[in-house]
Amino acid sequence: MAKRQGVHYMDTLLHGGMEVGMGKFDIVLWDVDQTLLDFKKSESYAIKTCYRKFGKEAGEETVALYSAINEGFWKRIEKGEIDKKDALIQRFLILFDKTGEKGMDAELFQKEYADALGSVYYYLDDSYELVKKLKGKCRQYLVTNGGAYTQTKKLRLSGLSGLVDGIFISEQIGAQKPRKEFFDKCFSLIPGFQKEKTIIVGDSLSSDMLGGSNAGIATCWYNPRGCKNELGVQVNYEIKNLNEIYDILEG
Repeated sequence: MAKRQGVHYMDTLLHGGMEVGMGKFDIVLWDVDQTLLDFKKSESYAIKTCYRKFGKEAGEETVALYSAINEGFWKRIEKGEIDKKDALIQRFLILFDKTGEKGMDAELFQKEYADALGSVYYYLDDSYELVKKLKGKCRQYLVTNGGAYTQTKKLRLSGLSGLVDGIFISEQIGAQKPRKEFFDKCFSLIPGFQKEKTIIVGDSLSSDMLGGSNAGIATCWYNPRGCKNELGVQVNYEIKNLNEIYDILEG
């Protein structure tokens, strides 16, 4: 994977250039994991890599078990039920307990995992080219709940950070999606921000769609598998391929 030059978080936040809009929407808030980038593939790579560093092997069953545990913890983080820092360690303690692993240092494993997770990336729907084509036609920002270290590294390596106008990471913002505080802070850092000209695109109903809806902006659910909206969250648009966003932006 070729490395591309990225931009610093604060540099992008302070970028004040106003681009010509495409039509209906001038500002796009992109979720990162499982929207622009395939988080599941990166997750599998990171778990297997870290197990090998500890002299062990992780099969697909272990990866699937971890994925389920991790997803459960992130749902609790979104709801404010558990501290994020504690959750990142606890998920591995539970994993090691369920798999019967002995002598595994969960805190050290977490550090290795964060590094491995940020070192690899896989584009969904050729997202790099999509974001690149939209550059200059609308303003694009990344909004993510992922860990600051991991996301900063991954976005720099993937080249996405060099294409967008800003990166909003929950750890640096001080609030998580879907909390209104997260979106309010993001909005305050976007020059010339207008709610009616802004849309969020993401895969998560409980984070991206709920957060965007509560913040008063248009929502676009990236739903490639055709899942049902069992949460009943308001969704303005639904797409199965990221490239469908062109028609939505043009109105």
